[in-house]
Amino acid sequence: MLQDQITQYTAEINSFDTTSAEELEQFRIRFLGTKGIIKDIFDEFKAVSPEEKRTLGKVLNEFKQLAEAKYQSLNESIADSGIKTEDSKLDMTLPGEGFEVGARHPLALVRREIIEIFNKLGFSVAEGPEIEDDWHNFSALNFPEEHPARDMQDTFFIQKGGEKGDIALRTHTSSVQVRMMEAGQPPFRALMPGRVYRNEAISARAHCFFHQVEGLYVDENVSFADLKQTLFYFVQELYGEGTKVRFRPSYFPFTEPSAEMDISCTICKGAGCQMCKYSGWVEILGCGMVDPNVLENCGIDSKKYSGFAFGMGIERIANLKFEIKDLRLFSENDVRFLKQYKTAII
Repeated sequence: MLQDQITQYTAEINSFDTTSAEELEQFRIRFLGTKGIIKDIFDEFKAVSPEEKRTLGKVLNEFKQLAEAKYQSLNESIADSGIKTEDSKLDMTLPGEGFEVGARHPLALVRREIIEIFNKLGFSVAEGPEIEDDWHNFSALNFPEEHPARDMQDTFFIQKGGEKGDIALRTHTSSVQVRMMEAGQPPFRALMPGRVYRNEAISARAHCFFHQVEGLYVDENVSFADLKQTLFYFVQELYGEGTKVRFRPSYFPFTEPSAEMDISCTICKGAGCQMCKYSGWVEILGCGMVDPNVLENCGIDSKKYSGFAFGMGIERIANLKFEIKDLRLFSENDVRFLKQYKTAII
């Protein structure tokens, strides 16, 4: 009779006790499995008379709840005790293995250090889109129509012509300077870090994408002397006191006058090596006074305001700081290379 079976199995459940996960699993399969005792009893329950169902229904539900509660209680007891089963190779009582501490990318380290140095001089950080139109990437910065930077050999164009003109991956973060000056009025004192793209052959000294930090300072009575002293302070902070600096006349469409700044090679200490091409000097950035045409293009009165701008490649700075001779290493994601900078985490 069904009532007698339930009474018999209830006594068996109440008397069952174990500290073995294997025995508990057998208990679960025997009573609670898809082909277990409780499933069979419920199947038999369907065939009993309506009068018996009213009596047995409550008893059967209590029987099922008893089996589930017993299994849950023993399962928690075994888990809390941490007892190792015969077939298990994992001892939960052993101390865990700690996660290996990661390392910041060397470019991220240098980028942050550059920003921190200029923060001391009051420079904030500004960012902009990596896909730019012709106006912000070229025209507003005084690039003539025939300038070679507009050629397909130097720029990754996404669209040629169209309603908004040429659309390209930005070739410098100077486009962020234009957006800043268009959106407000001086004074401006900001850094523009970010990734830029140029259609160049990949080698130890060049890549089709790299990272720049550009700076802009526009206010009344800003002079070239302000520019030189700002950059001299930056070099001493980044590479240490005693690092020599020199400025060479140069040309950029968006600055006049323009210069390139060299520092004494930090790898060979001026003696001559492959990095400095045996000259003892390494160029690290270009700079100059913002061309009045650029100020006027951005709606700024060039008769009242003046300013300076500079730009540097973060890879070049990192090359000298960490003595890395091949900039392709920065983008290869070789864990062996990146682990070297674990101690540089701040």
